[in-house]
Amino acid sequence: MTARALGKVRKIAVFRPSALGDFIFCLPALHALRGAYPGAEIVYLGQRWHVAFLEQRRGPVDRVAVVPPLPGIGAPDDSSTAPPAVAFYEAMQSERFDLALQMYGGGRHANPVVQRFEACMSVGMRTPDAAPLSRTLPYQGAVNRRLQLLEVASLAGAQHWPMSARLHVTAVDRELAAQVLPDLGKRALVLLQPGSNDARRCWPAARYAALADALTEQGACVAINGSAAEAPLVRAVLQSMRHRALDLSGKLSLAGLCGLLQRCSMVVSNDTGPLHLALEIGVPSVGIYWFTNLIESAPLRQEHHRAAVSLRVACPVCGAENLAHRCEHDVSFVADVALEEVTALAMALYRDTA
Repeated sequence: MTARALGKVRKIAVFRPSALGDFIFCLPALHALRGAYPGAEIVYLGQRWHVAFLEQRRGPVDRVAVVPPLPGIGAPDDSSTAPPAVAFYEAMQSERFDLALQMYGGGRHANPVVQRFEACMSVGMRTPDAAPLSRTLPYQGAVNRRLQLLEVASLAGAQHWPMSARLHVTAVDRELAAQVLPDLGKRALVLLQPGSNDARRCWPAARYAALADALTEQGACVAINGSAAEAPLVRAVLQSMRHRALDLSGKLSLAGLCGLLQRCSMVVSNDTGPLHLALEIGVPSVGIYWFTNLIESAPLRQEHHRAAVSLRVACPVCGAENLAHRCEHDVSFVADVALEEVTALAMALYRDTA
């Protein structure tokens, strides 16, 4: 269902209190909303990190409102509504939103939240057991999330996505990156991201090391990135290398990562937030995916995107099929992606962009 743009839309709420990759998936829909309603204020209902990240960053979001822990949304399903949540609902009602978009998921927990905003119109996704909104579309499993969220925006009258829109990198981003890694001159910088919050998405550290050595031998300056918690994994890559590379684990803020990515000739990464951030900034990238993740998270622009894909279905430990249900084993489902495949994709992309 596609609707025409509504008249006299003054203020729009977008409910998506999620992690980095999920925010990036939402950006095309946010840009579409901005194009449909250029004079409206877009309020992103997110997490505390969204405030720091989006403040002073040019883009479709005007303001962030922090969503407190709610049942099923940052808190256990059976938790009671705490006083801060009561204050949150009162604040959202006082905003007097013309449009409220539920972009968080199937809506079993999120749709009742959005209903309580008392917006003139509410749109979003819905599973059969979720509360209705003014307009909804079915929430299904393995679909491209960016396209799905664009469809949600279309229910609110946003029919066009500006394909050239990118995530804006600020002067502050660049300065924070320079504090961690000064300018390298003409030497090409390649960033490798061996971690993920899901072990099934992690390509083996020894293969990242071999890839890093191959890129170094082509003249690249290779940096291995990760969070502070991923420092042991980053060290495992570095210790397996024949050549030297830079250890960036725990050294970059999210803003600093944006600034560094803008300087990169290429990124090679598991399917995780920094990969999608790089692609949204416009950095040529090789992503290593489990095939269902590629369906859900493939970028809409493909010119500088290359995908190495595992078609594994069964757990390598217990043999259980992991499509409809996940077994208890946290093991790599992308370990069968060959080093030669990723190296070939990376080398071709590096030669085109370095």
